[in-house]
Parts: sequence; C-alpha cells; structure tokens
Amino acid sequence: MRRRLSQFFTLLIFFLPGACEYNDRHRGFSQLEQIRAEGVLRVLTRLDPTTYYESSEGFTGLEYDLAMLFAKHLKVRAEFIIPESFDEILSAIAENKADIAAAGLTVTEQRKSLMRFAPAYQTITEQIVYKSDRRRPKKISDLSRGILEIVKGSTHHESLQLLQQNNPKLEWNLNQELGSDGLLYLVNEGLIDYTVADSHQASIIKGFYPELNIAFDISQPRQLAWALPISEDDSLYQEVVLFFDQIKKNNILNELLEKHYGHANNLNYVGNCTFRKHIKERLPKYQQLFQKAADKHQLDWRLLAAIGYQESHWNKKAVSPTGVKGLMMLTKATAKQLKISNRIDPVQSIKGGALYFKQRLKKIPARIPEPDRTWMALASYNVGFGHLEDARVLTQKRGGNPDKWMDVKKNLPLLSVKRWYKQTKHGYARGKEPVRYVENIRSYYDLLSWLTNDDQIEKKVMGATPQSLAKPAISINVNNSAL
Repeated sequence: MRRRLSQFFTLLIFFLPGACEYNDRHRGFSQLEQIRAEGVLRVLTRLDPTTYYESSEGFTGLEYDLAMLFAKHLKVRAEFIIPESFDEILSAIAENKADIAAAGLTVTEQRKSLMRFAPAYQTITEQIVYKSDRRRPKKISDLSRGILEIVKGSTHHESLQLLQQNNPKLEWNLNQELGSDGLLYLVNEGLIDYTVADSHQASIIKGFYPELNIAFDISQPRQLAWALPISEDDSLYQEVVLFFDQIKKNNILNELLEKHYGHANNLNYVGNCTFRKHIKERLPKYQQLFQKAADKHQLDWRLLAAIGYQESHWNKKAVSPTGVKGLMMLTKATAKQLKISNRIDPVQSIKGGALYFKQRLKKIPARIPEPDRTWMALASYNVGFGHLEDARVLTQKRGGNPDKWMDVKKNLPLLSVKRWYKQTKHGYARGKEPVRYVENIRSYYDLLSWLTNDDQIEKKVMGATPQSLAKPAISINVNNSAL
C-alpha cells in the first residue's frame, strides 16, 4: 500500500535543500501557474489522527483527504511537509516556505496578521481534558491542583492568557516537542494532569484512550481553516476559495466530516473497555480464522472481526431469541444457502460470514465508492438488501443522495414508520438497528486497526527527548512571563 501511495505524494523531511527557494523559479508566472507548471502542491501538515496519519489502508486524515482532493482539482500531485513541531508550521507558512498549511489551524486575529486564511471548513471548541481516575476540575481555579501542559504556538495559549486575567493563579507549561495528541497520551499515562485539546481531536482520541474525559470548554466556538502566505498574488488563494465553495455545495465536505467524525463518540466507556478486554481474551482464538477468510475474499480481516464482534462478541455459542447462531450469527436459511452445516463451528461460521458479506458487497451498485459501499453492505448484512434498497428509494424521494451512507442512514429509521414503509416494496423493518449496527462496526474496526498497528502517538512521544518526558519541554511561570 505504501508503495502505491508513494506514486501520488512524497513525504518530505522539513527544510530539504532548496525547499525554501521554490518560489524563485518560474519568475513571471502567478503562484497558481508555478504550481501547475511544476506539477506539485506543497502542503504543510502534522501527524495527528485529525489531520494526517497512517492507517491500515494507508495514509488518511481529514486534512490529507482535503489536500489530495485539492491537488486533484489542480491536476498536480501533493507533497506533504511534516515539521518537527506545531510552532514550525506557523512560522513556515508565514515565511512562504510552502503553498498551503492544512493542519487543523484555528483562525485568530493575531494569526491573520501573519498568514491568510481560506474559508473555514469546521467549527470546534477548546476543551480541558483529564483522566477519569483524577478529580474532575469544574472550574478554572481547580486546574491549580495539578500540571496543565499545552502545545507551544497553539491558540490554547491565547485562550489561557485571557482566562488568566480573572484567575491570576492559573499556570501552565508549554511543550515545544509534542502536539495535542502527544499531550493527551501523557494525560492518559498520568505524566501530566490536564491538557487542552480541540473538541474534534478530543472526540477521536477518547476512542483510543477511553479513560480520558472532558472537563469543560475554555473557548467560544472557533473555526478551522487552511492558511496561505500573505501575498499580493491572489491566484492560489482564489482557487482555494473556489475549491471550498465547490465541496460545500456538492456536499463532499460534509461527507468527509462524516467519514472521519460521524462515529467518533459511538462507543461509551464500558463498551470500549469490554471490547479491549475481549481483544485480549477472545480474539487470539479466532484471529487466524478471520485472516484466512478475509484473504480469500480480499477483505480486511479487522473489518471481518469487527462484524463478528458486533454479532456475537466473539462467542461461538451465541444464540439469539430469533434463532440465529454462532460467532457470525447466521440464520438457518443463510447457512443453508452458504452450505454451512454447523453454525456453532467457528471455522464454518467465519467462513460463511465472510462469504455472505462479500455477496452483500457485490450487490451494492458499482458506482457507489468506498467507504459508502462497505457501510451499505454492512447495513444489508443486518437488515437485508431489499430493505436497504427501500431506504435508498426513500432517500432519493426526500431529496438525499441514495449513494451516500450519510444520507441513507438518516432514512433507514423511517422503515419503522407506517407513513413511510407503506410506500416501500418490502414494508416494515426496524430501521434504527442497521444504523446502530454499522456505526458500532465502524468504531470496532477503527479501534481494532489502532490496537493491531504500532501506536503512532506513543511512538511519537517516545521519540521525544527523555527530558521532555521527565518534565515539560518548556516550563514557565506564566504570571512572570511576557508571552
């Protein structure tokens, strides 16, 4: 996968020789013309679950997806530049060392004087995060009980400075080596007591570290946007404006937000912990079976395992009140159709479940792209293909896109409402169930992928200097500083 991805972009080490001088080439051309002439869009970003990271399927993240779409819009390739710290992203874009900074940047008046922001694409708040085994801070003054550490150069610093005006005892440390994801890891490990994270980031990271909790917001809603160097040349900026206008109008932006955040808060603390326990105690007995069946049908074994967990919690003897049985909870009719003689046998159950899901996947119209294709196949695995088609017809009748899971999942629950199911071919269905079913599997799949890969956040933290783990990278008394 990595070799294929390398055909589309190059992961650069920051400040490669000559990287600063690329704007000197093609003099006389506009910035947009230079980019098209060179065939490269240079993008500053950061490694983070909300922006750019490596998943089991390759590189992904909201900023990665947006930047790749914009590069496609320009008909060029994207090169991603990863500075060593968040602070360097801000200075690099201000100093015109890249074309855009797509790094989950918050728009502020102070930053507007240093860089130019494109139209906003997401709204967040800044939140105090703590670990559940500590006393929950209820107000700003409670933060003095422990160590509060934030990312150097982030807007969190500005927010805390404003709060400090009415809370003179408020103190915090600045970390110039780690990003918010790294500091959240330190909170989870008990090395610091509190940090500040943007709400979208906190919702994602909580899925990986279920003992993290949100205490309260410390800011009003803020907007995230791409940043560009301040320049009299308007060509690239206007093209970015056009791009965001298009993806807002054609709903692509909402689809990407749903893809990355639509299921982020689906698992509660108990469900998350139970799943982790079962990964250790139950999954090892069946992992090779999932891998073998997935390989045969060209599926990700973790997705197949996530289906099995949603169906039975990996209990080979599971039986439902309606008579479905086994690890993949196959009905008697489905087992017969799949030529499965013993639904309780894990080998046959997983083999049958993989084949049945592959059949569902093939029935989804070929024009529907991933990941919507997979989510709809999962819905049909649960509720049946006929009812899924009914929901897609209702979606179209009600002005939605029947080829988008984001729209279809809003209409599936209507299959249990008489006014709507009377208009369908297959009639009544418990339409809320397939929505919960799919969203649960998405959560299990994400967490399973995270836990079976190297923990990239932990890896990044451990790559920091030993001193920064023993104590904050920059420790200051903010009361006496001129920051």
